[in-house]
Amino acid sequence: MKNEQRRQETRNSILSAATHCFALKGYDGTGVALICEEAGVSKGAFYYHFQSKEAVFLELINNWLSEMEKSLENIAMDATPVPETLMNMTGMLQAALQSENVEKPLFLELWIRASRDENIRQNTIQPYRKYRHLFTRLIEQGIEEGTLKPVDPDSAAQAILSLASGMFLQGLMDPKGAHWEKAAADSIKFLLEGLKQNQEG
Repeated sequence: MKNEQRRQETRNSILSAATHCFALKGYDGTGVALICEEAGVSKGAFYYHFQSKEAVFLELINNWLSEMEKSLENIAMDATPVPETLMNMTGMLQAALQSENVEKPLFLELWIRASRDENIRQNTIQPYRKYRHLFTRLIEQGIEEGTLKPVDPDSAAQAILSLASGMFLQGLMDPKGAHWEKAAADSIKFLLEGLKQNQEG
């Protein structure tokens, strides 16, 4: 039991160190030796847990995207009208923009690596497809309950996901360029106003 706990602690140390290194040095500027130095582990310990630097990067990204998916699913389960549910989800984007979490720069690294590395692109595209499916289901639910216009659900889902991703990317690239938390809420609200069914009609 103690050995298992020690192995898990070592794995967590490697992941934490890799997060810091990738955020500070970027993917290309980070090597296994640097991660090991930051984590205080040997290369043997590193390769016991991970086959390569890419494997660490993918686990970090997939963990992050999976946690986001769980949070979205939890909000989607609330018994509230769909427009309100979608605005509640905006809180996640606002929190991410406001956070000083060291993981944030990994989003930029993900975009860069995914555009150059087919393996990374294939391994990270599935969570985004799940997000789109989740939003598509919500739009369909909103149409059924009469709170949203009878639009194409998949197109509306793509618009929401694109807006959220774009806002987050802008916030990373130009953090002082706007009050991004407010801009995110206003933009989602603007989009929802166009999707909402006119209740008076």
